Amino acid sequence: MSRVYVVDDDAQVRDALLRLLQSAGHAVLGFESALQCLDGLQHGETACLVLDLAMPGLDGLQLQQLLQQRAPDLPVVFLTGRGDIAASVKAMKRGATDFLTKPVDDELLLDAVAEALAEAGRRRGLLQRTASLAQRLDTLTVRERQVLERVLAGRLNKQIAGELGTSEKTVKFHRGNLMHKMGVRSVAELARWVADAGAPAPSPAPSPAPPPATKAP
Repeated sequence: MSRVYVVDDDAQVRDALLRLLQSAGHAVLGFESALQCLDGLQHGETACLVLDLAMPGLDGLQLQQLLQQRAPDLPVVFLTGRGDIAASVKAMKRGATDFLTKPVDDELLLDAVAEALAEAGRRRGLLQRTASLAQRLDTLTVRERQVLERVLAGRLNKQIAGELGTSEKTVKFHRGNLMHKMGVRSVAELARWVADAGAPAPSPAPSPAPPPATKAP
């Protein structure tokens, strides 16, 4: 079951929203302030936030900004008692999934929450893939990372061998090892995984310095 957090300092509005969302089958949790919300968030679940824009103390936009660091997988649906275009633009740029004006239509809100929860699932999947990618990259040796960076850059085994001062056979060996550790069967699959996870390609480890030239006797 998904969870919907509701933050609104108006108790009547908050209770009405909670009843509506609960009747639609959502687990719900309400807060009267942004600080209560920060203390009460439960991590590790698919959830979204229905958030009042204008509140005493920390307002909705300030809470959204804090959540970008603390809960980046938590989409926000904003509610406001007035049509504030500047605030809505700022909220959407920060990743809000919708911006609705009070009194909000029940169906509009339920549709917005459904979309936000779908987005929450996508964001959680992205964060999990990124974390998995980072863990697998950490298992690579320095030489395997050198080979990986050059494979992703489109280098052929022969070119990689020349750049690293080793044999093509050795490059193939390291390439096979890194593909096994990364859990992929092709370079295309690896490149897609890196791109989908939103992670940068691994930085190239330094190539070995060429041996100093020796003078002829």
